Amino acid sequence: MPDDETRPQTRTLTPAATVDAPTKTPAAQTSQAPRTAPAADGASPWLIRLVVVGLVLTALNLRPAITSLGALLEEVRDGLHMSGSVAGVLTSVPPLCFAIFGIMAPRLARRFGPGAVVCAGMTAITAGLVIRPLVGGTAGFLAASALALMGIAVSNVLMPVIVKRWFPDRVGSMTGLYSMALALGTSLAAAVTVPMTSAMGGSWRLGLGVWAALSAVAILPWIPVVRDRRGAPAQQAAQQHGAPALKITRSRTAWALACFFGLQATAAYITMGWMPQIFRDAGVSAGTAGVLLAVTMAMGVPLAFVIPGVATRMKNQGAIVVFLGSCGLIGYAGLYLAPADGAWAWAVLLGISNCSFPLALTMIGMRSRSGAGVVRLSAFAQSVGYLISIPGPLLIGVLYQHSGGWELPIALMAGLMVPQMAVGILAGRDRTIEDEC
Repeated sequence: MPDDETRPQTRTLTPAATVDAPTKTPAAQTSQAPRTAPAADGASPWLIRLVVVGLVLTALNLRPAITSLGALLEEVRDGLHMSGSVAGVLTSVPPLCFAIFGIMAPRLARRFGPGAVVCAGMTAITAGLVIRPLVGGTAGFLAASALALMGIAVSNVLMPVIVKRWFPDRVGSMTGLYSMALALGTSLAAAVTVPMTSAMGGSWRLGLGVWAALSAVAILPWIPVVRDRRGAPAQQAAQQHGAPALKITRSRTAWALACFFGLQATAAYITMGWMPQIFRDAGVSAGTAGVLLAVTMAMGVPLAFVIPGVATRMKNQGAIVVFLGSCGLIGYAGLYLAPADGAWAWAVLLGISNCSFPLALTMIGMRSRSGAGVVRLSAFAQSVGYLISIPGPLLIGVLYQHSGGWELPIALMAGLMVPQMAVGILAGRDRTIEDEC
């Protein structure tokens, strides 16, 4: 239902109500939103269930393309004859693609609908994961990775939009559900990629390519959602009339949220790309290093469901920001002083710290009063945020190669946690972008 889904209002427009909707002001719609039923009420129950299934399956596929590569990075480097600096470029490709393609998501969603764009995104992920193991050189590997990451990028931006569209009165719980699924997919790929690769004969190409099967399954539930077009003309008219013209670059909250998103993404992609190598260089086996990364990612499974619910009950989310950042600082200190001896503890602490991601997604939904505002804020915060995160993994690779150890890279990781907490406190204040634009 491409046109149906593009409507940004947070309340439901039933067929009878769509005629009158354009005459209502955005403020009036916003004030009535808490008393209305979910936006999906106009759809059949089975279609609503398909949206939930689609959200979960999509979230499961938003990180395996990255964490499976992190677990096999040494094998990929050897197989493609990469230097440490080139490997650093490879770990910087995800945020670069997320920034470039994420900014396109709102325009694509307005034209084709969020569901159609996410469906296309899952198709791109599948194609990229199929092609990536088949290429023989670094350039082709990067290009195939970029194709998969393009699909991840647009889906990243549109997940909060779909939640706001279909479940406006359950933003916290639905954000928690797909954040939990995202963490589960991330940890699953980190945990099983190495043993699965060994079971299939030790080929890193098979170990990376097998994840295409999971993304192919995620295409299926979106097909009937995309094909359902009931009420599209009236709802499209309501969208065009009711969407507020926000100049989001004037909002200090939007900038704070973008910086917070960027710094937490920096920490997350450094962790996913380099943490197994840190443990392996400290004497930990490849299989155990992969499990440690899985533990880090698995911490997000329960916490990604709990944190959004807690955050939506608080007017100010600064306390959660400080708690998560403090766990990160302790974890980095442990990696610096005793990476192998306390490996399991550091993995747990860094996993807790990485739950800044579901917190950021939750704040995106809370910092705007309208669906249209969430679309703009999600695209702005994620695209600008991922641009901010691009230098991090590359710089870590360069420092690692030229210093010959992990002391300087880990010190940089810890240092970045301080401004992350500062901007997170600003982003967590009880205000909306409409108040500032």
